[in-house]
Amino acid sequence: MPELPEVEGVVRELAPASSGRTIVEVEVSSVIKQSKELGKEAIVKGKTLDDFITELPAMTIKNVTRRSKYIYFHLEKEGQSHLLVSHLGMTGAWFVVDSPDEVKEKRFRDHIHVVMKMQDGGFLIYSDIRRFGELRLLNKEDDYTPLLKMAPEPFEQAAIEHFIEMAKLPKYARKPIKEVIMDGQIISGCGNIYATEALFRMNIHPARAAERISEERKRALFQEIVMVLQESIDAGGSSISDYRNINGEAGTMQTRLQMYGKKHCKTCGRDTKSMKIAGRTSVYCPKCQR
Repeated sequence: MPELPEVEGVVRELAPASSGRTIVEVEVSSVIKQSKELGKEAIVKGKTLDDFITELPAMTIKNVTRRSKYIYFHLEKEGQSHLLVSHLGMTGAWFVVDSPDEVKEKRFRDHIHVVMKMQDGGFLIYSDIRRFGELRLLNKEDDYTPLLKMAPEPFEQAAIEHFIEMAKLPKYARKPIKEVIMDGQIISGCGNIYATEALFRMNIHPARAAERISEERKRALFQEIVMVLQESIDAGGSSISDYRNINGEAGTMQTRLQMYGKKHCKTCGRDTKSMKIAGRTSVYCPKCQR
């Protein structure tokens, strides 16, 4: 699943490629239509398809920003502001192209679910192989409550104190530290990949309870998370499986990972072990991480 660095990479390319352009027509796949007919919500959520398809045309993309793992398309229509919120799920990808045929990889081209035709003739396309992503058209951020519960951005000054205080709460204190730092209400944008890396670099066992880690060490762990996230942003993200930027290109952070997906510890050479924490596979070194 794309984490903060991967989403940041998409946004940095989406913003200049789509800002200032106006949507004139929207099409959705038969898969989305069938899902709605069955009373489910695949990708397009919170609105009927008719509303989604008819409201977006004539909206101009003013800017594209990131909040945690979400992409925010800031829109304007007839002087009114709107917000299209996108979560990439596990395999979502955006493409800015002159023709849908320009989506390079067949697996993404075969799973195009939303096509927005622009006034200048180009296209903004959303593809999602496993369809766990989502698009929500809102008037403002407040219209979808979960967005308001996200922790501060990890690069903001307030983020570290938010983490320290939240980790003290009874509902979090006895949980495994990895589960705590992957919670978006505690730290924004840190998922399985970067939690694994930061904990390894700090020699902290992923199952250690948050309350059994000193405040000083928690602060150091938070700084390590920030450094890992920034390193990945600079490397264009980790293309472990299906992450691509808007040009269909892969990132390179996966070549720098020291523990995630590894069979042997880079430090001591011992075989790594794995366990399930919060439903995710956690790889760790039984010797180096305590």
